[in-house]
Amino acid sequence: MRGVLAFLACLFASFPPLHCNQQGSIPEGDLLVLTVATQETDGFRRFLRSAKHFNYTIKVLGRGETWRGGDYMTAPGGGQKVRLLKSALEDIQEEKKVILFVDSYDVIFSSGPKELLKKFQQAKHKVVFSAETLIWPDRHLEDKHPHVREGKRFLGAGGFIGYAANLKKMLSDWSGADGDSDQLFYTKIYINKEKRKSINITLDSKCRLFQNLHGALDEVVLKFEDGRVRARNVLYDTLPVIIHGNGPTKLQINYLGNYIPNLWTFETGCTMCNQDRRLLSGLQESEYPVVVIGIFIQQPTPFVTVFFERLFNLKYPKNRLKLFIYNQETHHEQHIHAFLDSHESEYQGVKLIGPEEDIDPVSSRNLGFDMCREDIDCEYFFSIDVDVVLKNEDTLRILIEHNKPFIAPMLTKPGRLWTNFWGALSADGFYARSEDYVDIVQGHRVGLWNVPYVSHIFLIKADTLRTDLKDPDLFKSTTLDPDMAFCEKIRNKGVFMFVTNMDTFGRVLSTDNYQTNHLHNDLWQIFENPVEWEERYIHPNYSRVLKDEFIETPCPDVYWFPIFSEVACDHLVEEMENFGQWSGGANVDNRIQGGYENVPTIDIHMNQVGYEKEWQKFLLDYIAPVTEKMFPGYYTRAQFDLAFVVRYKPDEQPSLRPHHDASTFTINIALNHVGIDFQGGGCRFLRYDCSIRSPRKGWAFMHPGRLTHYHEGLPTTEGVRYIAVSFVDP
Repeated sequence: MRGVLAFLACLFASFPPLHCNQQGSIPEGDLLVLTVATQETDGFRRFLRSAKHFNYTIKVLGRGETWRGGDYMTAPGGGQKVRLLKSALEDIQEEKKVILFVDSYDVIFSSGPKELLKKFQQAKHKVVFSAETLIWPDRHLEDKHPHVREGKRFLGAGGFIGYAANLKKMLSDWSGADGDSDQLFYTKIYINKEKRKSINITLDSKCRLFQNLHGALDEVVLKFEDGRVRARNVLYDTLPVIIHGNGPTKLQINYLGNYIPNLWTFETGCTMCNQDRRLLSGLQESEYPVVVIGIFIQQPTPFVTVFFERLFNLKYPKNRLKLFIYNQETHHEQHIHAFLDSHESEYQGVKLIGPEEDIDPVSSRNLGFDMCREDIDCEYFFSIDVDVVLKNEDTLRILIEHNKPFIAPMLTKPGRLWTNFWGALSADGFYARSEDYVDIVQGHRVGLWNVPYVSHIFLIKADTLRTDLKDPDLFKSTTLDPDMAFCEKIRNKGVFMFVTNMDTFGRVLSTDNYQTNHLHNDLWQIFENPVEWEERYIHPNYSRVLKDEFIETPCPDVYWFPIFSEVACDHLVEEMENFGQWSGGANVDNRIQGGYENVPTIDIHMNQVGYEKEWQKFLLDYIAPVTEKMFPGYYTRAQFDLAFVVRYKPDEQPSLRPHHDASTFTINIALNHVGIDFQGGGCRFLRYDCSIRSPRKGWAFMHPGRLTHYHEGLPTTEGVRYIAVSFVDP
């Protein structure tokens, strides 16, 4: 009975047999994986990790040799691999030993030896080559390839498996040069009917063992199931064991390599993100790696002062940091010198290149790299553009501890899907959205991601700059922008660019429409960079006004709450004083409709300094919510006829006589400190005989304007008092 079953199993096997026997499964110990790697690239390390994950036995050929086998992208090559393989097979005496020969720099295992050997046996041949859709390198040989009933018909040399004896026979005639084509050599054997039969060769036409990506990108998708990740060929409904990013598909293998084998799953998240770390905890400050921080200012940029504040606040020993500062903008010299005047002595060294040196931005990047390359103590170069808002003070430590040759923190722009990395590239090398991009940006997938493009900020190992990236002009291209050219050269050198979203790091500013014609130009950034504007200019306790009812009522229907930061108050006062065209305090005022003011003040209107649109935005975003909270049922459009900064001085205009405001409600914001900047001052509401004599800097009074809240400005007896006043909804 057993004999009959065996016969039937043989008869109906899915692969037509050349011969059929009752041979058992091949022991995993009989499998040896051979590969060639003359350098330990990121791709090679990825290959070894995937092999280790499935317990493959690997022997690496060619270590320490100079590669002479070509680059595959411009001309055929690979003969060196054939020579090395032939030599290695001579040392293998077990004729039944199964040899898997694969490329390594662009190959990933997605399953283990047991599945591989089972599928090899099911092929019923002694040697099985990977198969391709496209023929390479000689199209004239197309008609000589055997036709297949279904699947791919052209041989791929990047992966094959076979018995040692058969492989020895296949390689016995090799006498080519290292630069000759391995693909052409194997192809000529395969299309020779006698040799093909003698060696017993077939192709893995349906990609059961090998998946070559070139010419097959639309066929391959990620398959997530039961905590595992595989590549699935949807054309043949197969699960290949070995994935090969051959030819121009390096970006696609990098994408798949973010997941396979089980680097990231929905059940576990990132499984490899904490391996091979370089932990800094426990080190003495003198043991921290020396880092050159390259700071690049190439255009007028908002909040440069804040940038340097955050740079200084990085949690890293200052005496282990050297600064390379490139500034192309005269406007920002004051900000740089203010920072250096206060802190230069705390850093190990500072090199500043200013506008007067007339060095172009591309050259400046190369000079920054050179500063690190030529410094024997430098271990990392940390490049950061000045439009980066680095919120996380641990950023530098985090990146170093990931221990990657190249790594960048993910940065975003508020309210947008924009980030400082691209998940994919279009055919012409520009931005394309990867399938996982939105999930990564929104934090639904968290980990380390090998991506094709990074900008604005990155950390790179000095050893990488001195070896793989020693080209003196990494940013130059006749067709690409400097950042794109840089990333292309990194990719071509086989260096992986990782981006991490495992922590929240910060964002990138918008530099659109940034003007430098004011004293404090950042005040005008409420539209372009609202988040940064708020952090800089809105009082830190403002959020409590709406959440915790952090509002005082010093007089009936007068509400007192924090609104402006100290910096906002100072900048607004300094902006007005810099403008300098204070009104004379007379009743005749050509700035207002009708040209006559009943209750004049010494003031400057917001529209005089071009701030009316920004001021209305401020009122709408920050005052209107408080109005609606304190006056239920009233919804303001935050319109105003008059918004201005008033100056009170004992010898100019110390006070203001009783009056009503031409508004539905009025906002009065104190812009400096009583008792420090001035004495006296305040506001008295006559109807309630209620006075507020201790206005707080950055706090606002909000009160009805007409009818009920008849009020006066109390005398300023010393110093200068400034307030910002808005008559809202006139």
